[in-house]
Amino acid sequence: MNIHSTRGRKWLALGIVVAAALPLAACGGTGDNAGGGGGSSDGGTDPEAFTVMTANENTVIGPTLDALAADQCKAENEALPIEHQKIAQADTVQRITLLASQDALPTHTIAGTALIRPDGDLGAAGMVGDLKAALEEKDAWDNVLPAAASTVEQVYGGFVSLPYQYNIEGIFYNKQIFEELGLEEPQTWDELAEASQELQDAGYTAMAQAGAAGFPLTRLLGMYIFRNVGPEAMQAVADGDAKLTDPEYVAGAEAIAEYAAKGYFGDGFSTRDADATSNLFLTGKAGMAYDGTWLLSAINDPERNQIGGENVGFMPFPAVDGGKGSIDQYPANAGAPMIIAAGQFGPKVKDWVACISENYGQQALQDTGSISGFAVNGEVTDISQNTLDIQERISGIDETVLWFEALMDPKSNSLASTNATLLTTGQMSAEDYMAALQDSIDANR
Repeated sequence: MNIHSTRGRKWLALGIVVAAALPLAACGGTGDNAGGGGGSSDGGTDPEAFTVMTANENTVIGPTLDALAADQCKAENEALPIEHQKIAQADTVQRITLLASQDALPTHTIAGTALIRPDGDLGAAGMVGDLKAALEEKDAWDNVLPAAASTVEQVYGGFVSLPYQYNIEGIFYNKQIFEELGLEEPQTWDELAEASQELQDAGYTAMAQAGAAGFPLTRLLGMYIFRNVGPEAMQAVADGDAKLTDPEYVAGAEAIAEYAAKGYFGDGFSTRDADATSNLFLTGKAGMAYDGTWLLSAINDPERNQIGGENVGFMPFPAVDGGKGSIDQYPANAGAPMIIAAGQFGPKVKDWVACISENYGQQALQDTGSISGFAVNGEVTDISQNTLDIQERISGIDETVLWFEALMDPKSNSLASTNATLLTTGQMSAEDYMAALQDSIDANR
């Protein structure tokens, strides 16, 4: 990776919406080719065009693929021309369900998470292409970063989505404040609490967190559990092999509640939104902020970042003493799923996928400063040091974990966020928080 030295926020939604009988012309499907395929990359028949359906809200994927079509992937585009279709992100599950029922899936399309998992409507029907098999066949699998492969496989039950967007989460911190107070990067939860107390004593908000949405608080809860129980902690709950009411899980809720009770999130955190949280950190009023690397867009904006990029550091969520998790296991997400319809996974489509894997990482980083889950195989110029540091960190990650609610049903997902405010403001005990959430998970299995 030759990066000489600039510059996305999407939380995946789980659940299936029953498709309504909407009038819609077939979009990019090729008859029997749109379905079937057994969920692998073998046996597909190339369509007449490489149709790509992306969300209206995504302004990066389409232009980047067009740039590749005009340059690095020109031969692939001449053999199978790219055609674009757009859809509102909120309509994805309904529209894709309908298109699948009409045997009219686009070749390469955004899809719903629950639809494409092995037990989902598309996954169980063998309509989702095996991207790993295709990339291995083309000797292109090494273009996918191990961290991205780990995340995609955990979320979707297999490598069935190309990681056009990739974000890890951790703790951003103000290097200047840390230096003034003689603080080092905390390596354990106890050290984080000690540093937070020193920051508070010095007049700073220790940890800027957006409590209004709820889920930024459960991010911390989930990370404590992953560090304490291990990377399979939430999978065990989803499988019924563990319960959130088990002591080692309740310990996470207790730790976050205690952290909040000591005032480390600052005044008014329960009604603070994401922008206010970012501003609190980027104006030098907070020593730390737990966030995802999508914060880079604000960090790289001189109008928002008043502390300077050189004063922004990034560290992983610390270890828990005696815990089974590792500080090197970063929480991550790979944006909205982008699948290949299995029945259209012919030789020309495989060539397209291989070319994308080889060149997208460099193109997106150069054109928009966007970090993906692909290797950066070419030279990129004018990249901010903060972006460079995160890209290199991601390149060195082997294993990731999901977020607290990633494997929960929609109702439990919502309950986790709703009750997080009650937990962190002392209106609900850790035991009651976990019991209510476990009851919801059990009721909605």
